[in-house]
Amino acid sequence: MEKMEKFAAFAKELGVNVLRESMSLHTTFQIGGVAFFAQVGDLAVLMKIMAYLQGHDIDYQIIGNGSNLLVSDSKMDKLFIKLVGNEDEVFLEDETLVRAPAGISLQKLCDFVLEHSLTGLEFAHGIPGTLGGAIYMNASAYGKQMSDVLESIFCLDDSGNPNKMEAGHANLGYRHSVFMGKKYCITGALLLLAKGNKTEIKKEMDFLWEKRQNSQPLDLPSAGSVFKRPKTGFAGALIEECGLKGMKVGGAAVSEKHAGFIVNLGGASCDDVRELIKEIQDIVWQQRGVRLETEVEFVK
Repeated sequence: MEKMEKFAAFAKELGVNVLRESMSLHTTFQIGGVAFFAQVGDLAVLMKIMAYLQGHDIDYQIIGNGSNLLVSDSKMDKLFIKLVGNEDEVFLEDETLVRAPAGISLQKLCDFVLEHSLTGLEFAHGIPGTLGGAIYMNASAYGKQMSDVLESIFCLDDSGNPNKMEAGHANLGYRHSVFMGKKYCITGALLLLAKGNKTEIKKEMDFLWEKRQNSQPLDLPSAGSVFKRPKTGFAGALIEECGLKGMKVGGAAVSEKHAGFIVNLGGASCDDVRELIKEIQDIVWQQRGVRLETEVEFVK
């Protein structure tokens, strides 16, 4: 605790407030215990903070919108740093090359590319995450993924030093990137898009948004799709075939709208969700012979 108090004083000198609050306020699942939390939007400040954390052996995790996290209910001596990005930090490097900070929401990024009649990012319209989070897990939807539009990635290494990584070196695969398991911090990216027709781009974005609304439980807290796509079929379809829609553990339930989602009906705990996940995995294995792997990230 003394280490964290010293860090909080250091961060305050840089204009960053370190809070002690529930992580349920910072995850789309609305689940999580009390931890240390700070928001950082300035790259120079982030570099100093990263260097300090590494030098003082403080446990930390960089997060975006918390849209793919299931955080422990326990009280944690861990620091969560949320990256924030401003719209004025998004700009064109040339006609089709967009530079954006990691903390920018995908929605604001989609608004920017639409305004400039750029196509290629329509699939991300409606994903409730940030650019950094989308790169971290190589987010995908409707047959497209972040690796399709990434030209290069800006990041800080585990000592807080800035680097520029070509997208081809980021080992971007299905729900995977080189950043998983590393103490690297994605700070921004260059996206290579294409000139398009603004009306057609908006039409596609609106179509995909309506599709999400009709097929996903957007009215309830969740972390999106809980399971990775198996080698054959789809996780949601397998779960539905096993008759698990509506199955509950505590305040957590398999969505009636999309069986690939687990929703927080109110007051769900991390343990509720984890137990429900295990029951789903066991039943699907018993009935369909498929082992479902989670894509949601467990944090404790």
